[in-house]
Amino acid sequence: MRRRTFLGGSAAILAAPLFSPDALAQQPTKLPVIGFLGSTRPGPFAPSVAAFRQGLSERGYVEGQSVALEYRWAENHYDRLPELAADLVGRKVDIIATASMPSALAAKEATSTIPVVFETGIDPVEAGLVTSFARPGGNLTGVCMLTAALMPKRLELLSELVPLATAIGLLVNPTHSTAAQMTSDVQEAARAKGLELAILNASTESEIAAAFAGLVRLHAGALAVLPDPLFVSQREHLVALASRMPFRRCIRCASSSFLAV
Repeated sequence: MRRRTFLGGSAAILAAPLFSPDALAQQPTKLPVIGFLGSTRPGPFAPSVAAFRQGLSERGYVEGQSVALEYRWAENHYDRLPELAADLVGRKVDIIATASMPSALAAKEATSTIPVVFETGIDPVEAGLVTSFARPGGNLTGVCMLTAALMPKRLELLSELVPLATAIGLLVNPTHSTAAQMTSDVQEAARAKGLELAILNASTESEIAAAFAGLVRLHAGALAVLPDPLFVSQREHLVALASRMPFRRCIRCASSSFLAV
């Protein structure tokens, strides 16, 4: 199932119990409000937003008719997320939908009463988002695809695809709330394989291009990309940059991570 289908379907299903059709009929002038907190810009995230709206409409919640949507976008500046989350709380939205760990954490800090629905590739228990998978507790729930937990395994796969590569680059957004832990896990896997791992930091679109230039100087034989909203929104750009590198081929993973070899 595609990632954006998860986003649209899960948010719609979780929102459904909050607003019954009967309640909507009794209060025709007051629409329930869903706040959408995004870490990136709306343009690259448009397909996921479209899936989100479709998931809602399939359950009878049509934007502007039976439900209102308030969007807040951090424009890839994760430090803006707390302010944007607080703005949605001040707007008194009925539910907050998030699509990344940074935005989910910001929503968690902003409110303990408004329901928050998240979709993330990082273990929400380890990140402190929920208490457990079986009983999330608090006001947060959602879906997790555990893409971050697979990064060490992806590094092993990458080393098998390019056995002559002694150096591998790892693209990291240092502003991501769990970047340090994810990087540490991949570094441990690299040491176990006897590989040199070059950390390439990028927190903006321009820094991504600079990071790829650094791969040439390092003579890296491959590249792994940590899960991050910025990198997801720039996935086509990443593949285009990788295709111009002196690698033998480029592999696009089904998740939010990419491997270039």
